[in-house]
Amino acid sequence: MALYQSMLLSVFLLIVILVSSGPKVSESARIFTIINNCKETIWPAITPGENFNGGGFALKSGQSVVLTAPVGWSGRIWGRTGCNFDKNGNGMCQTGRCGTTLKCTASGETPATLAEFTLATLDFYDVSLVDGFNIPMAVKAINGRGNCTTAGCVSDLRSACPSELAVKANGKTIACRSACDVFNTDEYCCRGVYGNPVICQPTFYSKKFKAACPTAYSYAYDDPTSIFTCSAGDYVVTFCSSRNQTVCTYHNHKLICSGSNRFKSLIGKWWSLMLGLPLMIHFWMTI
Repeated sequence: MALYQSMLLSVFLLIVILVSSGPKVSESARIFTIINNCKETIWPAITPGENFNGGGFALKSGQSVVLTAPVGWSGRIWGRTGCNFDKNGNGMCQTGRCGTTLKCTASGETPATLAEFTLATLDFYDVSLVDGFNIPMAVKAINGRGNCTTAGCVSDLRSACPSELAVKANGKTIACRSACDVFNTDEYCCRGVYGNPVICQPTFYSKKFKAACPTAYSYAYDDPTSIFTCSAGDYVVTFCSSRNQTVCTYHNHKLICSGSNRFKSLIGKWWSLMLGLPLMIHFWMTI
């Protein structure tokens, strides 16, 4: 009997370990993977940037970088284009510049495609075109639980930017301004009497942005279809991302890719429980 009891205890402990080692929602650090799929070098900017290489760095075409942000971090990520920095990190960019430094400590100049994050037990994130557009960008949450929808704008609005909003350099459209930035009216800027979601409605210009980028903010009160949540997820921020592109990141020293399901491991643990349960019952009945 003592032998059976010992075996029963061993099986029970094994099952407990297998199940308890499954994924949990926890307030651990979030892994950010930033990828440049554009044909040219991008200079990502991040504020606050203490956990992100000081707030700015160069990322050549095809390169990626993996960074970590603590729970509680709330900030912005955007891409700068057409930059030229010296060895001391001083210089200028055509779009998205945050003054004259490589390391950003302040918000970038508009127009710029902007990713926004608030990391907590439940993370909030979005991609905003409210301040204009300078580069396609997507934010994909992986390895998390909840809504975890991909946010962003994978269409290149520069090619279809209305002439009155276009920012040009050497005859080429390098960015697309917002109607608020160009016309500076209460209607376009959702201020004054238009400063509430009932009065401030989509305009001709925001509708064009929304049609091209349905999971990005197109104007100030575009919340229902533009802000997303995820619990304990990691984030892949991709410049010039294509639709349904598979992206990967490292989590707990393992490669996790979009399309994979973190619950597969949990299902495996529960199958262990289901397979072990008859064995436990058998031992119990023979004692």
